[in-house]
Amino acid sequence: MTDRQNRVGSKFGGGGVASAQNSERDRKERLRELALEHVDLSKDPYLMRNHLGTYECKLCLTLHTNEGNYLAHTQGKKHQAGLARRAAMEKKLAQQLPAPLATTRAKPQTSTRVRIGRPGYEISKSRDPDTKQRCLSFQLHCPEAEEVNGILMQPRHRFMSAYEQRVEPPDKRYQYLLIACEPYETVAFKIPNEPIDRREGRFVTNWDSESKTFTLTLFFIEPTM
Repeated sequence: MTDRQNRVGSKFGGGGVASAQNSERDRKERLRELALEHVDLSKDPYLMRNHLGTYECKLCLTLHTNEGNYLAHTQGKKHQAGLARRAAMEKKLAQQLPAPLATTRAKPQTSTRVRIGRPGYEISKSRDPDTKQRCLSFQLHCPEAEEVNGILMQPRHRFMSAYEQRVEPPDKRYQYLLIACEPYETVAFKIPNEPIDRREGRFVTNWDSESKTFTLTLFFIEPTM
């Protein structure tokens, strides 16, 4: 709470004369407290928590240390102006789109895809005898892999930071390798959060369409390299 008791030009017991700076700070604090009580941040499309644990405003491209700081930002002129510009742009785009025909209403499509569990997999660890680099190799067996227009779809992969997942408490020492192959469930492997060597021959994927086996091999960059 701001002390206004001992300010220059104020009477004893009168509460003091608040400066414009302190008044503005108090106003922002009251707005932040009110917003925390009434705003559901999980429904905010512009709030994103990054891999460092801080918060980003995707509309204004600003960084914030905590939720309260972000909420105070949403009440400011920059964010409000960004919302106004976004609304005007969406309205303009909506006016440019052709009106749908009343006789061609499309029925909403519902997904009927059924997951059949996780694929079988094997993991092997090794070390390159020449470079001393640690190596991980993942092999997934997907006998029920789907075909699209007669073409067998190759499994996809990506890396995910510990702060993106919601299954366990984030640990910055680890990252996750995700491999997806329809109609199987996506498989996630927890690996060290260390730089990966992406040079030729150091990061390799292979999809054997005959045996329906997907292999991914990666090498870590050692600190001495």
